[in-house]
Amino acid sequence: MSDPDTTWLLFDFGDPAAVTEWNAIDDRVMGGVSGSRLRHDPTGHAVFEGSVSLERNGGFASIRSRPADRGKPGAQTCFIEARATGRRFKLNLLTDDAFDSINYQASFAPEPTWQTLHIPLATFRATFRGREVTGAPALDPARIRQVGLMIAERQAGAFALEVRRIGLV
Repeated sequence: MSDPDTTWLLFDFGDPAAVTEWNAIDDRVMGGVSGSRLRHDPTGHAVFEGSVSLERNGGFASIRSRPADRGKPGAQTCFIEARATGRRFKLNLLTDDAFDSINYQASFAPEPTWQTLHIPLATFRATFRGREVTGAPALDPARIRQVGLMIAERQAGAFALEVRRIGLV
């Protein structure tokens, strides 16, 4: 566990109200048919779940938090306490309030048992609509406004990612 004096907890999904700050943004925005949602599980965590379809040039499902002041100056790492089976996900951090803008992404593949993954902010890559943006500024942790979770990379079928907490250190 991280030192509480240096940890900035962005989301604690033990609180059922935390899921109300998130909305689905699936490949339907470009004509696909994938679907997802974030729901609270009564055992004290959230579940990002749905189904990815490759039909109609689709292939991703995602959720994103509403914009708010979520930055932490000097943060070096984003952590996520999660579990899943056999899937890779992306953690997305955005530094503005726009719907369609540069998205800093890092991939992770949680184990089936609960674990806290620490992802260095330096490994997040600037992307726009799924393509890397060369020459983009590095992620500034003080400017984080939105957080997202995504499944892509042509991983068709049902999925579920269970999440307890997301934060910065």
